[in-house]
Amino acid sequence: MSKAIQARGKRKRAVARATVQKGVGQVIINGQSLESYGSHMIRLRISEPLVIASDVVKKLNISVKVNGGGEHGQADAVRLAIARALVQHDDKLKKIFDQYDRLLLVADVRRKEVCKPNDSKARAKRQKSYR
Repeated sequence: MSKAIQARGKRKRAVARATVQKGVGQVIINGQSLESYGSHMIRLRISEPLVIASDVVKKLNISVKVNGGGEHGQADAVRLAIARALVQHDDKLKKIFDQYDRLLLVADVRRKEVCKPNDSKARAKRQKSYR
């Protein structure tokens, strides 16, 4: 692998771009190593594709830039981008990722429902009083 592989992942408003190159197994997210990024649960969520493909990841450096959205949306976007980049690097991982969790390779397209006119929330309706 002489060229860098790039992949993109999206979740809600968050967009992540992952770059995979030959290396020693470093994972960098927005300039921080994975060990110091976010909370423990977010680190576990991001590391799922890395643990599944641990033998492949040891020989690669992964760099991810992510912006937009909240912490959990960013975590899912990073997870998706890393998994897609690893599948581009090694096609055998596609079946393994698909069996583990389909959302590792397919974006979750759900979005926040918009607020309706003259209402406070997306589903809430104005109460009526006849007295």
